[in-house]
Amino acid sequence: MSHSKKEVALLFSNGEFKKVQDHLSPDVVWTIVGEQVYTGKKEVIAYCDQTALYFQSVETDFKTNKVIESDSTVVIMVTAEFKKQGVRQAYISACDVYEFNNSNKIITITSYCMPSKT
Repeated sequence: MSHSKKEVALLFSNGEFKKVQDHLSPDVVWTIVGEQVYTGKKEVIAYCDQTALYFQSVETDFKTNKVIESDSTVVIMVTAEFKKQGVRQAYISACDVYEFNNSNKIITITSYCMPSKT
């Protein structure tokens, strides 16, 4: 299924990784600032699969706060709350910056994730 750049970015930022795997370029680079860099589609998908397993183990509540879009870039600002048996495990404020090539494939993702108490 074909998605717009904005739709692809929103799906990815909300943990719907499987739905947008075809939109990753073979040489995609995902930088999670201050934590890790994943290089290449295979490595990015492996980390997405690991993250998806965590999402399945908790209740997730993603909220999109802002979307900014230009010709080749989409910026998504979200919050994510993770609960287990009704108890908050984590609350994250995040900003994901997606850059797309001319084939509408993601070439870079830069994620800024900050734990928050609110």
